[in-house]
Parts: sequence; C-alpha cells; structure tokens
Amino acid sequence: MMEVCNCIEPQWPADELLMKYQYISDFFIAVAYFSIPLELIYFVKKSAVFPYRWVLVQFGAFIVLCGATHLINLWTFTTNSRTVALVMTTAKVLTAVVSCATALMLVHIIPDLLSVKTRELFLKNKAAELDREMGLIRTQEETGRHVRMLTHEIRSTLDRHTILKTTLVELGRTLALEECALWMPTRTGLELQLSYTLRQQHPVEYTVPIQLPVINQVFGTSRAVKISPNSPVARLRPVSGKYLLGEVVAVRVPLLHLSNFQINDWPELSTKRYALMVLMLPSDSARQWHVHELELVEVVADQVAVALSHAAILEESMRARDLLMEQNVALDIARREAETAIRARNDFLAVMNHEMRTPMHAIIALSSLLQETELTPEQRLMVETVLKSSSLLATLMNDVLDLSRLEDGSLQLELGTFNLHTLFREVLNLIKPIAVVKKLPITLNLAPDLPEFVVGDEKRLMQIILNIVGNAVKFSKQGSISVTALVTKSDNRAPPDFFVVPTGSHFYLRVKVKDLGAGINPQDIPKLFTKFAQTQSLATRSSGGSGLGLAISKRFVNLMEGNIWIESEGVGKGCTAIFDVKLGISNESKQSGIPKVPANPQHVNFAGLKVLVMDENGVSRMVTKGLLVHLGCEVATVSSSEECLRVVSHEHRVVFMDVCTPGVENYQIALRIHEKFTKRHQRPLLVALTGNTDKSTKERCMSFGLDGVLLKPVSLDNMRNVLSDLLEHRVLYEAM
Repeated sequence: MMEVCNCIEPQWPADELLMKYQYISDFFIAVAYFSIPLELIYFVKKSAVFPYRWVLVQFGAFIVLCGATHLINLWTFTTNSRTVALVMTTAKVLTAVVSCATALMLVHIIPDLLSVKTRELFLKNKAAELDREMGLIRTQEETGRHVRMLTHEIRSTLDRHTILKTTLVELGRTLALEECALWMPTRTGLELQLSYTLRQQHPVEYTVPIQLPVINQVFGTSRAVKISPNSPVARLRPVSGKYLLGEVVAVRVPLLHLSNFQINDWPELSTKRYALMVLMLPSDSARQWHVHELELVEVVADQVAVALSHAAILEESMRARDLLMEQNVALDIARREAETAIRARNDFLAVMNHEMRTPMHAIIALSSLLQETELTPEQRLMVETVLKSSSLLATLMNDVLDLSRLEDGSLQLELGTFNLHTLFREVLNLIKPIAVVKKLPITLNLAPDLPEFVVGDEKRLMQIILNIVGNAVKFSKQGSISVTALVTKSDNRAPPDFFVVPTGSHFYLRVKVKDLGAGINPQDIPKLFTKFAQTQSLATRSSGGSGLGLAISKRFVNLMEGNIWIESEGVGKGCTAIFDVKLGISNESKQSGIPKVPANPQHVNFAGLKVLVMDENGVSRMVTKGLLVHLGCEVATVSSSEECLRVVSHEHRVVFMDVCTPGVENYQIALRIHEKFTKRHQRPLLVALTGNTDKSTKERCMSFGLDGVLLKPVSLDNMRNVLSDLLEHRVLYEAM
C-alpha cells in the first residue's frame, strides 16, 4: 500500500530560482550600463560647450567595464571553464582600478563643479539685477515720455490759467488720479487758497493757514512728500466712511515773478513764494505711489514753474508794450501839440516881427533924416537918443527871433571862409567909440599861431564876440578890457565835461574877454546863461539889457561844438568870459570876395538914380522914399505888384520890393520882371525889403532871381552903404 503526500512540488528549485533572477538582473544591468555611455556620447556631441570631456570618457569606461562584468557574470551561473574565470577576474580587476580612479578623480572635480554652481547662481543674480535695471530704464523712459507729453501740453500756451488747468488735467489722466488740486498763496502770504481742482470747475474758495506743519514739511523740500489723506490740504472731496482713502502726495511749485500774475489777492512779492500741488490716488484701492510716479510729479512741478515764469515774462512784455504804445500815443499827441505851438509861436513872431519892424523902419529912417537937418544941441541929443533906443529895440527883436529859432532847431550855421583877424578888428572898431566915451582902453591880443583864414559862420561868431565884449564895456566903469584870441590846446584849462579834440581840418578857437568891472558873485554865474536872467548888482540894474545876450551866445557856441563859461572872484573884482568854438582850417592865402562897402560911401553921388519902391504899407513906402530922395535919387512908388509890373521900365536902375507878407505873390513879380526884360543890362536890380531874418527868406529871394535882400529897419547910412555896394557889385546878400 502506497503513502499519500500532500506537498506541492515547486516548478523550479529554490536555488535555481535565485540564480535565474540574478541571471536576468545581470542581463538588464549590463544593457543599462552599455546604454548610458551611448547617451553620454550623444549628449557630448550635441553640446556646443561642455567642460571635463576627459572625465566623461573615464566615467564612460567605468560604466562599460561594470556592464562587462555583469555580462560576463552570466556565465558563472553554470560550470565555467578556466577561460571564463580568467576573463571574469580580469574584468573585475579593471573595474576595481577604474572605480578607484574615478572615485579619486571625483574628489578633485566636485569642488570645481561646486564653483560652477556658484558662478551659475551669481549669473542668475546678475541676470535678475539686469532685469530690474531694464525695468527701471523702461520705467524712466515711460516717465520721460509722460514728462515730454506733459511739458508739451503745459508749454503749448502762455496763458497762466490755461497752464495750471492743463497741468491738473494731464496729471490726472497720466496717473489716473481721483483728484488733483492747486493751492495758491493769498496776497498777505499767510494763507493758501484752493484755486484750481481737477474735478470741480469752480472750486470753493477754501483757505488754510500757511504755517501748518504739513505745509512747512512740503515747502521745506523740492521732493514730492506723502501726506495724510486727513490733512487740511487733502480734504478735496466729501469723505464717506465705507471707502478707504487713497494715498496722497504733495509737492511745492515755485512761483517766479508772482507779482506778474495776480489772481484776486495774490501777493506782489516774489521772494521764496510757493504754491502747493496735491495729488490723490483713487479711494478704496490698494494702489500705492511708485518712485517713478513721484519723480514725474516733481519734474512736472518744475516745468509748471518754468512755464509760469515764461507766462509772466510774456504778460510783462505785453503790459510794457501796451504802456509803450500809450506813451507813444501821448508823445505823438504832445509832439503834434508842440509842433502846433511852435508853428503858432513862429507865425506870431513873424507877424509881430513884420508889424514891429514897419514902425521901427519909420522911426529909425525919419530920425536919421532928422539928424541930417539943422538942429539945436538939445534937439540933436533927443534925436540921437531916439536912434539909440530904436537900435536897442531892433537888437532885442533880432535876439528874440534868434532865440526862438535856436529853441526849435530851425536855425542853422551858414559856413563860409572868412578872415578871422579882420573879424576881431571889425569888432573892436564897432566897440571902441562906446569904450572911448567911458574912457575904457581896449586891447586885442592875437596869438602868433592863430590861423588868418578859417571856415565857419562869420556872422554868428561876430555876434558872440560883440555880445561878450559889449557886456564888458557895459558893466565896466573904470579899468581896462583885454580881448585875447588863441588856438585851444588839449592841456589848456577847461570845464571838466568839455574835451578839445583838434583834427587836421579843424581847430578850436579860444577867446578870453577880461574886464575890471562890476564882477559877479560866483553862485550867480550859472544864472547868467538863462534867458531873461540878470544879476541883482547895481551895475546890472543901471546898465540895462534884456538878459538874452549870453543865453543866445551860449546856444551859438553849442551849435559850433564849443563851450562857454565865466570866471569871477566876486563883486567889484571884474570877471573873465571864455569860450571855445570849433572852426575849419582854410587853405586860402588871401580873403576871397569883395569888400562890403566902398572906402568913402558918403562921397558917392546918387543924383539922378531912378529907383522904384513897391510897398503895401503907406508909411513904410513914404519912409523908404524919403531916405532915397535925401540921397539924391529920383523915386517912384507903387502899392501893388500889378502896378509895379506896369510902371517898371529900363530907366529904373533899382527896384525895392517889400516881401514881408506871407505867400509867394510878391516873389512872383520878380520872375515876371525877369520875363519883361530879357537882356540883363536893361533889367533893374531887384532888392527885397523884409523883416524876416531867417535863412529861408534869403534862399527864396535867390531862387526867384532877386539881386539882394535889405533887412528892415533901414537908417540913412545903411541905405547909402547898400546902394553903393549894390551899384558896384550888382549883388547884395551880406546884409542878411
């Protein structure tokens, strides 16, 4: 009988199963070891840069040998030959060697690999920092773009209100603000007034004290400052409890030339004055102010200050322009009024001159005729007194007219060549008779280097010298008078504001007139050159005079680019009058021209000389006729130009025509007489009788073909000299 066994016999024995698992594992390990070097070779080939290539080769060899060891180990599970054992031993020895070498090599490589890791981290940090800088640059570029845009908008106008309103609008749009406001200082400078806001067209005129700590904090720096949303200057909108107020910043805005843009009560002073700009982020928002936004606000505040200064300059220039236009209009009106007044004065003087010279002509002419008759000594004295008074009045009239033309600038110098030495001698010859009566010796000293022939206005220079020498004679009761003429040198004493600059064609003549007369107080000297001014000394009051002589002389000297002054040590010590005038140097060696009067005009015989006199004034016509008749002339008179043209004939040698009346009618008669007498030797000589002493009268007479001009009033001696000169030279313009 057989025994039954409940044991299950395994399919594989236990030892054989373990061996089978090891066999399979060694196979896959070998495959894995052989695949890893292939992957490393592929990686190295594909990698452009990879350090430690030789380490990879060594590591690859280690793995291959390990794989080979496991592969050879497959044959150890069965009975193997000596060859397999030898190969297995060799593979394991090589694997051990390579493993040790690899381990030792890793000891040296791991620090390098760690340093590579450190550099990698450093590069990552640098890359992150570069990213931050690039972000900052992009932020700055964005800020710069906003600044340029805002600046363009702000400076697109020069109107102050538009600048400020545009600033708030552009800032609100660029920074997405809930509110933006501008606080302006009041006139007193003690408060800030809410003047402009972003959301309110007409903000309430709310004011806060300027000494608040928050305001002092903002005004104390040029940077934008974060302030509390609950501060007085930040309460721009009604506060609701359910909203969280946004962040608020404030920045100062310099107000340059604040006085130029006053708004209501803006202050006039501009020293360290600021406005306050407040900017508020949206409420109930987690948004915060960034650095670049604060920088944008600061830059915009500065740009607003610059734009306001430009607007101030423009407003100031516009006000100055308006003021200048008003002044120009006022000046133009004043100029026209002055010109009208000058014309009225000149017309008045011309009429008065004519109306006064006509009776003066009668007085002087008749007195000179009366002087030629048999008179008692008492009568002759009275006639001479009349003649002297009349001459003084005529001189006064000439002075007034000269002064009038000097003041309105119509008087001009008549330049010509003349003998300077002869001029001084003529002045002394005119003054000596008066000086002899007063027993005052007069001496003339001419410097050796004084030019004889010069270029200048002979008549005005003689008038200056006659005035000054005449004053010396007038105000001297005793002593002597000296007249000295010399060339002014640069080192000669002169007033500090006058400089002598001679040239090759010009020199300065200095004339010194010294007397031992009444003298004058030094403090009264400046008054002497004022018209109608006289000193209060007894000598002045008793000597007469109009006070015009020195005033006119000073103006003549100024016209000649010179200077005049008086020196005196006091009353009773005499005085010295000195003047410098600019004259041209002439190359003539002898005096040109013709003598003014014959040597003995009293002996000239005018008997039978036919003369025609045309004068609308009956008295003047009668007086002129009386002078000519007394000289032996046959005189015919007419009262109009038509009658003159009808009466004149070739028998008349001279025709005297009154041309004092305005217009050119009396001048036209001269042209018609020229047309009537085609041959010059048949035409009578045409002489104008006038009371006008201006240059235009002489020029008009010359342009209409008149042969001479005779200035009223005319004495008997003057008429005798005129006729003699006219008949001898057939021209007479020296009498002007």
